[in-house]
Amino acid sequence: MPPALEEDASIDTLRESARTCRRCPLWRDATQTVFGEGPPRADIIFVGEQPGDREDLAGKPFVGPAGDIFDAILEEAGLDRARVYVTNAVKHFKFQPRGKRRIHSKPNVGEMRACHWWLAKELKIVKPRLAVALGATAAHSLIGKPIAVTRLRGETMTRDDGLPVFITIHPSFILRIRDPADRRAERRRFLADLVAVGKAAASSVASIRR
Repeated sequence: MPPALEEDASIDTLRESARTCRRCPLWRDATQTVFGEGPPRADIIFVGEQPGDREDLAGKPFVGPAGDIFDAILEEAGLDRARVYVTNAVKHFKFQPRGKRRIHSKPNVGEMRACHWWLAKELKIVKPRLAVALGATAAHSLIGKPIAVTRLRGETMTRDDGLPVFITIHPSFILRIRDPADRRAERRRFLADLVAVGKAAASSVASIRR
């Protein structure tokens, strides 16, 4: 269990504390905690599911193949990754060994709940105007209940604390599409989602400044 945190803890203090997290059993097999990354204050927070194999080894979120797609489409959408905060609902890599490979395994509800403590702290410190749920696990963690991403994709739900949450896919979904034409179509749709995210965030900031 990490040490107690002061109410005014910084994101760097939170990240350091998370290194020794034992809130669920996933730490035993993971290489390290993969905490969020970005400015200590950001208008947009992107929340994924959990670290993948590459992220687990690097200790950084969204640096694997899905991260490459995410970065490229962020840029096309006019969003600067250096100005957004990127994290995961679960901070340790959950996997099944298959020979020399480690195959991603979906976090269960208990693991999500245990790790939500960290996400709640990140939200409190970063104070985003808009959260983006990348996939069902992220949406569940942010909203507090299972969300049908295919049905609600592109919509914005409001949490009890007033934070709007934009629902979309995780970029890894694009990687799993085999047909090239279908993959290109899904990429265009994800780009449209992120363009909408940028407009929603800009509108939120503009309304605050009035």
